Amino acid sequence: MSEMITADLVDLDLSAETKEAAARALAERMVAEGRVTDLDGFLADVAAREAQMPTGLDGGIGIPHCRSAHVTEPTLAFGRSAAGIDFGAPDGPADLIFLIAAPAGADDAHLTILSSLARQLMNTTFTDALRAAPDARTAAALIRGDADGTDTGAAGSAGASGAAEGAGSADGVGSAGAAGTAEGTDGASENTAASPGAASVGAAAGSTTAPSTASATASTVSATPSTASATASSADAGGSPERPFRIVAVTSCPTGIAHTYMAAESLENAGRDAGVEVVVEPQGSAGFTRLDPAVIAAADGVIFAHDVPVREKDRFAGKPTVDVGVKAGINRPGALIAEVREKAARGETTSGTAPTPVERSGDATEGYGTKLRKWLMSGVSYMVPFVAAGGLLIALGFAIGGYKINKAPSVMDHFLWTQADSWAALLFQIGGVAFAFLVPVLAGYIAYGMADRPGLVPGFVGGSISLTINAGFLGGLAAGLIAGGVVMAIQKVTIPAALRGIMPVVVIPLISSAIVGFLMFVVIGKPIASAQKAMTDWLNGLTGSNAILLGALLGLMMCFDLGGPVNKVAYTFATAGIAVSDPSDSAMKIMAAVMAAGMVPPLAMALATTVRGKLFNATERENGKAAWVLGASFISEGAIPFAAADPLRVIPSSMVGGAITGALSMAFGATLRAPHGGIFVVPLIGNPFLYLVAVAAGVCVTAALVVVLKSTRRQAPGAAPDGTGGTPSETRQPVAA
Repeated sequence: MSEMITADLVDLDLSAETKEAAARALAERMVAEGRVTDLDGFLADVAAREAQMPTGLDGGIGIPHCRSAHVTEPTLAFGRSAAGIDFGAPDGPADLIFLIAAPAGADDAHLTILSSLARQLMNTTFTDALRAAPDARTAAALIRGDADGTDTGAAGSAGASGAAEGAGSADGVGSAGAAGTAEGTDGASENTAASPGAASVGAAAGSTTAPSTASATASTVSATPSTASATASSADAGGSPERPFRIVAVTSCPTGIAHTYMAAESLENAGRDAGVEVVVEPQGSAGFTRLDPAVIAAADGVIFAHDVPVREKDRFAGKPTVDVGVKAGINRPGALIAEVREKAARGETTSGTAPTPVERSGDATEGYGTKLRKWLMSGVSYMVPFVAAGGLLIALGFAIGGYKINKAPSVMDHFLWTQADSWAALLFQIGGVAFAFLVPVLAGYIAYGMADRPGLVPGFVGGSISLTINAGFLGGLAAGLIAGGVVMAIQKVTIPAALRGIMPVVVIPLISSAIVGFLMFVVIGKPIASAQKAMTDWLNGLTGSNAILLGALLGLMMCFDLGGPVNKVAYTFATAGIAVSDPSDSAMKIMAAVMAAGMVPPLAMALATTVRGKLFNATERENGKAAWVLGASFISEGAIPFAAADPLRVIPSSMVGGAITGALSMAFGATLRAPHGGIFVVPLIGNPFLYLVAVAAGVCVTAALVVVLKSTRRQAPGAAPDGTGGTPSETRQPVAA
């Protein structure tokens, strides 16, 4: 393979004014060198990558890059702009632009180039040398790492080699950090161990580099376990009165490329300056190599500089920890090191748990109201598949064997292969088993949302107790919240190091299950069971206008956010009522009203795009075709594209139609034993004809309202139609669903 960058791939007088023009100018050089076969195709791939996230970095650097089928071999082109080009960096335009091209599928080469280049860019000696390079040949040599041997610092910053044969420059060896050794040098061992780095961008000419180092990929950690362990041992054995403070760190960013490795390099450099041993585990796109557990155990503190969740975070539990975004690791590494040392001096450590699922997906500043909603939705989201599977199996059992199939004996004792009733009983009994998990799964995963995996055991136990004492759905909600709270409280207790290993396996499940069981059986179980019975009796007693009003309310909720939290509350309320072997007539009416209303929005949008297609753009008309199937299948989310494009017209119209359908369904006395299925479970619906009339009424009302509202908007004085049902100046805001 030819050299990755040559003088012909360098433009020190890049005159482009935009990032697109800069990419084209550098790509044309790649085409001239035979590295790129299709200029426009390659530039389209570069633009697609740029659209995902800006490639500008702090310090006046732009690194547009992509993998492309139009690239023949990994290639790097460099341009220097006097005026600067905006690549989306927060601190302004970039004057150093690196265009990186890798063949399609060449993940390792692509990520290696990016990660090692990112590390080099943290060295001001390297970037200053590039800004001062007098000609293209010098700049290419600097980037490859084969600059004149007299310029040890520049060569070292290029990361070409961790070994400087016969050279005594500690700075050069420390900056290079690939092999991690300095042959013939006695004074550089500290720097070498402190800054083991990634592979160089190019092979270093005239340097001694270990083969394993030269082939390192982006997944290579900043220090191999053996290197770090050796460093620790040598520090203790070297006669120092006190060993250096040791820090392990993890860096990661959304793309797992540039910022991940820039933060790693920045922390290592700051550690050297502060006399602290810093060993970093970059968790990049190409994966990561875990730090040796012995290195973690010997560390005095931990730094997490990340914008995505740290993988296997519990490995670092029980140590002083600083947890920040990845840019903090780049911009203020010295302050982070000082902060973790202060925490260590105070004896401040973290608990043995990773962030909960809610904390991993949300903002740390969220209030308890928002977190409570997420905890409850965590339980509901895991419960819904059990509802669908169990409910449909039960419904099929009824469809095949009739409504008396719930009295059939166990298929363990009586099953005839050729008898339809036996198959009906089998389906019904399997569905009943799946339905029996509803409340335990709800409680278990509410606790999981609060406290992660340690919350599952007490959550499931509490949910099962809720069924035992007839506390039902309300009991499951309470049990899940109690279980999660108990586990979170236990995790805050300072535990001796010797017991940390058995905490998640023995101690937490034992103590939390005992507490949750005591509270559910003895303290709050009976009041909740009484409340559940009172609610059931109230529902069973609903008749006339009260039942119609309840149907309208449930219809409004089903259409408010189209599959969001409010929709799920109404749906869960309905499914909880039929999650018994012999549901009441009122519970089945509620289930029918909820499913009917949930079908209205997508069917109405499909109808509207059919009768007045000119009010919708081409994409919406295509979505309308799919909405027929989604609505008929009771998938309310089929209307989300329309609500996102025009929420002020679509959502109120849907709510009106849903309320009408829910009210009519209750008024007609339609019943439903299946929790899902749409028109495909019509044979299981009581009063199916009137039920379909209710659905059709809501669909027509919603479609008519949408058409009228969109037509009114188009005919506003002075408004020029744009073919989408709105004016060119109108801004469409997405719905919060």
